[in-house]
Amino acid sequence: MYRTPEGKDIFVVDGHTHFWDGSPENQKNIHGKQFIECFYAYHTGLSPKDQLWEKSKFEKYSADDLYRDLFIDGPDDVAIVQSTYLKDFYKNGFNTIERNAEVAKRYPERFIVNGAFDPRDGEKALEYIHFLKETYDVKGVKMYTAEWNGASKGWKLTDPDAYKCFELCDKLGIRNIHVHKGPTIIPLSKDAFDVHDVDHAATDFQNLNWIVEHCGLPRLDDFCWIATQETNVYGGLAVALPFIHARPRYFGEVIAELLFWLGPEKILFGSDYAIWTPRWLVDKFWAYQIPQDIAAERGVQLTDEIKEKILGLNAARLYNIDVEAKKKALASTPFSIAAE
Repeated sequence: MYRTPEGKDIFVVDGHTHFWDGSPENQKNIHGKQFIECFYAYHTGLSPKDQLWEKSKFEKYSADDLYRDLFIDGPDDVAIVQSTYLKDFYKNGFNTIERNAEVAKRYPERFIVNGAFDPRDGEKALEYIHFLKETYDVKGVKMYTAEWNGASKGWKLTDPDAYKCFELCDKLGIRNIHVHKGPTIIPLSKDAFDVHDVDHAATDFQNLNWIVEHCGLPRLDDFCWIATQETNVYGGLAVALPFIHARPRYFGEVIAELLFWLGPEKILFGSDYAIWTPRWLVDKFWAYQIPQDIAAERGVQLTDEIKEKILGLNAARLYNIDVEAKKKALASTPFSIAAE
């Protein structure tokens, strides 16, 4: 649990984490190399110098690294691990549910594991969604609309096959649909991450929560206009939050826009680990105040109460986490790295 400098304990749910293998041994082709190198460029470009990793560790870190960075040295209470397969780029996949579930078994109180599927697989996608629910009891999935699949270089949330998948998610109770709608990663197409299909899908599937990761950047304005009218659309701060260090005024513009349009109940913290580690992000976020002129123009403030909602309470609500019960469970859990 994160303790503020004032001595207050804050419940933290890290809504966007990964346990990937981008190592050269797992790279299937040049695109696997390009992808992880682009991630590393985000890491080196936006992190404080004392938080930089060696490239070899960044490409493939251990389960112990993950646990230590999130929960021992880091502030997280619960981490949601998002699956991104990228099997066109990586021999064993980049960040599969099998890999994520393996570490979650060691720390069941700490992790929520989300699945992923590709609607372009047709009937096999529907079968796979059943598998995800029956095998892992997933509460959420990660959608990567620019992922390559053979000759296809992307898909839309509004595609007929996608709608069949979302209908099944609704039926099975997989309510949280995390959608990457943000910066592109080489060699993926920037246009395939466009936010406009969120508008239609959110309207047509009111029972599903649409968590738009990276809050649509660089299409923040488009995202905000969609999210303000769709009550089931949320903004994830992964990728946006590191600008709190590299470009703090720009981050002020982003968070002020989100607060103005979405309100404090629809914004979720995510570190995007291991691109960034959560400790410094949470420290800087807790200390941060929106520049006075930006706050005055939007009529918003980033109060401690709002920060607490963003850091954990909003995600806890979407994932039906009983915060007080979870605190008690974690208090009785050994705070150490589990033996394999």
